[in-house]
Amino acid sequence: MAIGGAGQCLVMGAMALGGTAACASDEPLSVPSGQPVMFQEMLWDRPGAGLVYRFRFIAPEIGQEGRAYDDVEVDMQHLCEAYAIPRIADTGPQPRQIVISLARTETEFGITNPEVVQFFEAYRIEDETCILELF
Repeated sequence: MAIGGAGQCLVMGAMALGGTAACASDEPLSVPSGQPVMFQEMLWDRPGAGLVYRFRFIAPEIGQEGRAYDDVEVDMQHLCEAYAIPRIADTGPQPRQIVISLARTETEFGITNPEVVQFFEAYRIEDETCILELF
């Protein structure tokens, strides 16, 4: 079940086979780089190795000058800690991993679109901190 409002999603319970909480917001989120970032959706599943939450964001400037991966990596870390962790704190089973993705435009999950710039990072949670994990 998903409850949304004012651009926030609160997920009550986790589904064993997968789920979605689509509570997109038109209001930009604050990130260290200053670029505009909007929440698109949160997905969760158990791919065999534990629960994974995917937080998907739209960042229309990524891939442009000054918005290469190295310029916005800190934004993904920030979104993991300031946006994702507070939203999963009381949802039931804790995730093995959080994946943060930024896409230039809204995309459908799992559908490849080589025309849309996308950046992804995976994190594990330790003491309310997101620790980068290599894919």
